[in-house]
Amino acid sequence: MEKRDFIKSIALGALSIPILGMGQPETDTGAWYGQATLLARKLKLGDTIGLITPAGVLDDEESISIAREIFETLGFKVKEGKHIRSRYGNLAGTDQERIADIHDMFADTTVKAIVCIRGGSGTSRLLDRLDYKLISNNPKILLGYSDITALILALYAKTGLVTFHGAVGISTWTKKLAEAFNAQFLANQPAIFENPKSKGDNIVQTKDRIATIHPGTTEGVLLGGNMTVLTGLCGSSYLPDFKDKILFIEEVDEDMERVDRMFCQLKNAGILGAIKGFVFGKCTNCKPSSGYGSVTLDQLFNDYIKPLKIPAYSGAIIGHIAEQFILPVGAKVRIDAAQGTITLLESALKD
Repeated sequence: MEKRDFIKSIALGALSIPILGMGQPETDTGAWYGQATLLARKLKLGDTIGLITPAGVLDDEESISIAREIFETLGFKVKEGKHIRSRYGNLAGTDQERIADIHDMFADTTVKAIVCIRGGSGTSRLLDRLDYKLISNNPKILLGYSDITALILALYAKTGLVTFHGAVGISTWTKKLAEAFNAQFLANQPAIFENPKSKGDNIVQTKDRIATIHPGTTEGVLLGGNMTVLTGLCGSSYLPDFKDKILFIEEVDEDMERVDRMFCQLKNAGILGAIKGFVFGKCTNCKPSSGYGSVTLDQLFNDYIKPLKIPAYSGAIIGHIAEQFILPVGAKVRIDAAQGTITLLESALKD
């Protein structure tokens, strides 16, 4: 298929397919204390997407080339951050370089969306030096996950900006993911996020099953991300207020002993007791602890989530997997824990 025809088919399909820098210190910009939610504008074909690396270093040029080609194939122009090839230990440049790229992208009026090429670590180092006034004056789409959770939550906490938890530049960009990207960012339609219902050759579904922890439906603002990064923000002003929110979390490559400790932190910090609903994504490559072993994920749900008696389910396609939801963090949703659905109740972008 020609590139032009592919762009047209994906963009048209998106209209009907449900969606499965050194700045001023943060104390100079103030925190977000309940002002109206801040929305970026939706995209149109031909817009410019900025590529940044706020976290881990890129170890090859091919990752940048692939990320650029993905968005050009989808019909967009691409601007690379000046420092995406920089390195400082395991980080994609010094704090100053990574902050500069964030600020440049928000300040550039030709850039309409910002996509992180990868996660990794180190985003939390930047939060106290971001210019939140600059960002709030130039609201834009921001897309990423994993360590980018720190930036996603901080921007909501400080500005009220709705950002997006989902694929990064080096993710596996299938046609389904491309359709989801355009459905969210071009069509800007409220959608229902639910796992694919595919049995394959089996007589019952065995992949991407959801499990209801406690049944029911509830509505609220959706907040969350990677569990390790989120719990690392506890006690800081970069973690939003979770009262009456719906929390989603995911994790990767962790011993269950550490997952248990993080659930305990969420409980002791008052977050679990404040939320109205709970969605757990994937715990990719999580494994039992060594020595005497450890509790299971199901046991942790029984210990920490079920006693809350709020709508809750696990198994959502969120996290370190090939295809995942593109979730609007900070938007109002309804969850149905028995059906395993997240329904977006309002547009996450301005037309």
